[in-house]
Amino acid sequence: MRTRTRTLLTSLLTVAAVTGGPALLPGPASATTQAATIEVSTAAQLKSALASAAPGDTIHLADGTYTGNFKTTKAATPGARITLTGSAGAVLTASGGYGLHLNGAAFWTVKGLTVTGGQKGIMIDSAVGVVLDGVTVHDLDMEGVHFRNSSSDGVIRNSRIYDTGTGGSGMGEGVYVGTAGALSDRSDNVQILNNTIGPGVGGENIDIKEGTTGARIVGNTFDGSGLTGANYDDSWVDVKGNAVLVENNTGTRTTNDGYQTHTQQSGWGCGTVFRNNRSTLTGASGSTRLAIDVTNFGSGCPTTVHGDNTVTGGKGLTNIAVTP
Repeated sequence: MRTRTRTLLTSLLTVAAVTGGPALLPGPASATTQAATIEVSTAAQLKSALASAAPGDTIHLADGTYTGNFKTTKAATPGARITLTGSAGAVLTASGGYGLHLNGAAFWTVKGLTVTGGQKGIMIDSAVGVVLDGVTVHDLDMEGVHFRNSSSDGVIRNSRIYDTGTGGSGMGEGVYVGTAGALSDRSDNVQILNNTIGPGVGGENIDIKEGTTGARIVGNTFDGSGLTGANYDDSWVDVKGNAVLVENNTGTRTTNDGYQTHTQQSGWGCGTVFRNNRSTLTGASGSTRLAIDVTNFGSGCPTTVHGDNTVTGGKGLTNIAVTP
């Protein structure tokens, strides 16, 4: 069911048409539309709501299973976001493809619901300012959440991602930012905050690709027990972008390292700051077994590891000088 208040402008024009009198037009600030709440309980209703949502609208999902691939191309605005919300009992279930695809859908908030099945969970393409809050993403052939095609200023927070990469291809990152080898993908300033990622994540819990800048990885809990090693994934987090902050995270169960930085292309993988992360490497069997393994250190590509990072097990904290 959908309800919307008509604009004041439309109402005045209607009155003018009925009475034959002049239309007293208000200024632009008065001609505003009150947001709609769209109640959804079936897959067909959800697809319709995604296709017709307008800035300020809220799409509310009843608990239940919504089978299919769900996509929207509708953009909102910073001051009138579109919200898609439901409890964890509102489950989007795909078979192949993307569970939820926000394609050019700027300034959406997706809150509370579950996405499962399919190739990938939540795909954000060319969409600025998307916020994922309290979502659950699990049991996917490939990655859980992907910010791609210059989807800058996005946020994923308070969410849970597990059992990804079940298709056997060696893919399956929890959160993937950018595109491998594509410096034109400026998915910058993505914030990954207070999430629980793993177990059963087939790639890195978080992979920050070259070409992206300013990611913030803060307050997360990582479980690397699903790492396959099929595509060099042997750490919770792999940073290949620039100016990334990795702070106040906790990680357990990895095959080798806790965190890694790499330069895949010249000038990238630089400026990462590690602060107050707690790493448990007990049981790791890789060659380096460091909490923070920096492979691109040097004056031209700095990395900072603060002394408040800690490690249990493994071979040590890091392979570069520690900053007090």
